[in-house]
Amino acid sequence: MSLPLWSNAVLSTVLWSAATILLYLIGKRVYRRWPRWWTTPLAIAPVLLIGLTLACNTSYRDYISGTHWLVALLGPATVAFAIPIYEQRALIRRHWPVLAIGSLVGSGTAMLSAWGFASLIGLDETLRLSLLPRSISTPFAMTVSGDIGGVPDLTAVFVVFTGVFGAALGEVLLRWLPLRSVLARGALFGMGAHGAGVAKAHQIGREEGSIAGLVMVMVGLLNVLAAPLLAHLLR
Repeated sequence: MSLPLWSNAVLSTVLWSAATILLYLIGKRVYRRWPRWWTTPLAIAPVLLIGLTLACNTSYRDYISGTHWLVALLGPATVAFAIPIYEQRALIRRHWPVLAIGSLVGSGTAMLSAWGFASLIGLDETLRLSLLPRSISTPFAMTVSGDIGGVPDLTAVFVVFTGVFGAALGEVLLRWLPLRSVLARGALFGMGAHGAGVAKAHQIGREEGSIAGLVMVMVGLLNVLAAPLLAHLLR
C-alpha cells in the first residue's frame, strides 16, 4: 500500500524548514531595529530554534532531517561570492601576493590555535578534529571535518560561533586599529569571521566585501588541502 503524500517526514520537513526561515527573518527585523552584534540573525535564530525544539521535545536528528536541504544550499551561496570578487578583480590582481600570504598565515594560525587550545583544556580527539576547520565557511568546514574524523554537524556549530563573535570583534578592532585600507578591512573580516564577516564587510563597503569574500574562499581552499595533513601530523 502506498504511503500518503502528507507523511510525517514531509510534514516535519515543511514545519521545521518554515520555522527556521521564519525565525531567521525575525532575527533580521530585530537586527535592523537594534543593530548590535548579539542581535544578528546568526545569533538570534539559533537561540530561538533551540528553545522551540526543546519546547516541542524534538531531537537534533529529527530537526536536521527536515532541514538538511537548507544546509545543502550553503554550497551555492558560497559560490555566489564569485560575483563581487569578479567585479573587483582589478583590485585583487594588484594585491594578490599580500592576500595569498595573509590567507596562508591566517589559515595556519586559526587551525593551530584551535587545536592547541582544545588540547590545553583536555578535549578528546574527536572534538579537536571538529574544531580544526572552525574558521572557514560552513560548506568547506563540514566537508573537511568529515574527511579528517570530526563531527560535521558539531563543526557547523563551531563555525557559527566563530562567525558571530569574529564579526563582533572585527567591529571593535576597526574602532581601535588604524586600518584605513580597503584591503586590510576586508581581509580582517574574511579571515576572522568567514561568511558572517563577509556580510559585515559588505555593510562597510562593496570593495571590503569583495576582499572579504575572496579571503574567505582562499582560506577555505587552503584548509581543504592542509587540514587532513595537519590532522595526521598532530595525532
